[in-house]
Amino acid sequence: MRVGITGHRGLNTDVERQVRTMLDEAVRGYHAADLTAVSCIADGPDSWFAEAVLKHGGKLEVVVPASEYRASLPEWHQPVYDELYARAADVHETGMTESTSEAHMAGSEALVGLVDELIAVWDRKPAWGYGGTADVVAYAQRTGVPVRVLWPEGATR
Repeated sequence: MRVGITGHRGLNTDVERQVRTMLDEAVRGYHAADLTAVSCIADGPDSWFAEAVLKHGGKLEVVVPASEYRASLPEWHQPVYDELYARAADVHETGMTESTSEAHMAGSEALVGLVDELIAVWDRKPAWGYGGTADVVAYAQRTGVPVRVLWPEGATR
């Protein structure tokens, strides 16, 4: 089972704790030998899901939206990104250079095209900008990929 991840970044520590727990529970519902996470490994749910799947014994495939993507991530997250990238069983690239909203959406579209299911850490509100979580969910739904939404009750971002 190939499972993709999309989700809101910049969550506060309480919401992060709740989301990490929800992701761990979701991962435990899959058989480890059959589970492959597909992630862009950005800070937040992308990386938390990848870490949970690897801890569970599954595999990781990384989608790189643009060659400048890593540099556009927060500096504090880059060592985590590097560690997860090094553990990837496969890497998929869009061929784009600049880390723009368009590249991020292209990466998400590539991710959705690789998976059997998409987990969305999503508050069910519209995206703040093009390529946000709501846009990725809408794309998955248009292309027939099942979406499982995870969001702590009463949480805000």
